[in-house]
Amino acid sequence: MRLGVLDVGSNTVHLLVVDAHSGARPLPAYSHKAELRLAELLDEEGAISSDGVDRLAATVTDALQVAEDQGVEDLLPFATSAVREASNAEHVLARVAEETGVKLEVLTGEDEARLTFLAARRWFGWSVGQLLLLDIGGGSLEVAFGQDEEPDAAVSLPLGAGRLTTAWLPGDPPDSQDLRALRRHVRAEIARVVGEFSRFNAPDHVVGTSKTFKQLARIAGAARTGEGPYVDRRLTREALEEWVPRLAGMPTAERAELPGVSEGRARQLLAGALVAEGAMDLFRVQEVEICPWALREGVILRRLDHLRGS
Repeated sequence: MRLGVLDVGSNTVHLLVVDAHSGARPLPAYSHKAELRLAELLDEEGAISSDGVDRLAATVTDALQVAEDQGVEDLLPFATSAVREASNAEHVLARVAEETGVKLEVLTGEDEARLTFLAARRWFGWSVGQLLLLDIGGGSLEVAFGQDEEPDAAVSLPLGAGRLTTAWLPGDPPDSQDLRALRRHVRAEIARVVGEFSRFNAPDHVVGTSKTFKQLARIAGAARTGEGPYVDRRLTREALEEWVPRLAGMPTAERAELPGVSEGRARQLLAGALVAEGAMDLFRVQEVEICPWALREGVILRRLDHLRGS
C-alpha cells in the first residue's frame, strides 16, 4: 500500500510518501516539504500566532492535495515539539482539524525518542548490538539507548537547533558571550540526564539522526546525499570540535555556502553543532554513524507492525 507521513515539525511540514509491503522495507516514493518554522512563530506567551495557525492550516491543506495526487491510501499525521509545547496547542489542533479534516497526533518527547530508535534499530539491524541514539530536531534533542527495538531509556530535552537559535543567538554572527552562555546551558541540560544512561554498559554503536547531524557530517567530509543512503557516513568529535569555532565566526550567508547546508537551515547550524558537541562529549562518544532513517520512518514502521498484527 502507499502510505503518507505528514510530519508537522518545528522547522518544516514534511509529507513523505512511501510504498509499503509486509516484510519489506518501505520505499520512498515522493517527498514534499514546506519550511514553516513554527518554533519562530510564537508570541510572548508561547502561543503560535494567529498568522502561524493560518499558515499551518494552509500548508496542511497543500500537503493533503499532494497526498491525493500521489495516491496515498493511508495518511499518518503527527506533530512534535513546536505544537506540543505551544500554550495554545489545543486551539491549533482544533483549527487544523476544522479547516483540513486532519487530526494531528501530538507525539510526546519520549514517543519521538522511541520511534526514532525503532527506525535506527531496523536500519542497522541486530548485529550492531547496543545502540545509543542522538537526534537533534528543530525543537528538541532526543536520546535513547537499548539492545532491542524498544529502548531501555529514552529522554527528550528542549535543545532543538531552531529553538536555541531564536532564544540564545540573535547576532549574525553571534556574540561570543551569547555563544558561551548557550554552551553552558546546553551542557547543563544534557548533564541532567547522563546519569539515566550511565547505569548501562557502554554502547556498541552510536547513531546520529536528523538533518543537523547529516549537515555536520557533510561539512566535515562525509559523502553527499546524492551518493545514496547506503554509503557509510560518520561524524567524529574531533572534527566537530574543529568546526564549532569556524561556524561561530561565519555569518548565516557564509554557512549557507558550505557543502550540504541549505539556506533555510544555515542560521541554526551553529546551535545544532553545540548540542551535538555537548552530547558527544558528555556521553563520551568519539564518533557517530549517520542513520538515514529517523522519526518519520519510525512512524511508518510502527504502522506496518500494527497492520501485520491485526
